[in-house]
Amino acid sequence: MKHKIHIEYPLNPSSGTIIWAAISTPAGLQRWFADEVSRKGKLFSFRWGKTETRNAEVTNLRQESFIRFRWTDEKEPRVYFELKIHYNELTNDHLLEITDFADDDEEDDVRNLWDSQIEMLRRVFGL
Repeated sequence: MKHKIHIEYPLNPSSGTIIWAAISTPAGLQRWFADEVSRKGKLFSFRWGKTETRNAEVTNLRQESFIRFRWTDEKEPRVYFELKIHYNELTNDHLLEITDFADDDEEDDVRNLWDSQIEMLRRVFGL
């Protein structure tokens, strides 16, 4: 059984609109998360390289705040990954909170993967 992981990434002061577009649109996700991203309604299709493709359904969303995806091939019913934006009015900084799930022996791999992906997000969008 997988367990929940929370990871937080501070982002340089920037527009919440830019961050939202990066995490919730096919064009934004394609720049840092996958090689190719397409969308039909609530279903997103992610492709990496020439052979790996996974589909995820948007199961919950609050505009400019968070988006939650569930892989369509996930067997465990309560497993998802979520990208949530937090804004600190005192510092004018944004924080991106990632919620994901992993088996005990894969937690480090999942964290390392997110670290790598968020580093790409920062480079591509100047965050």
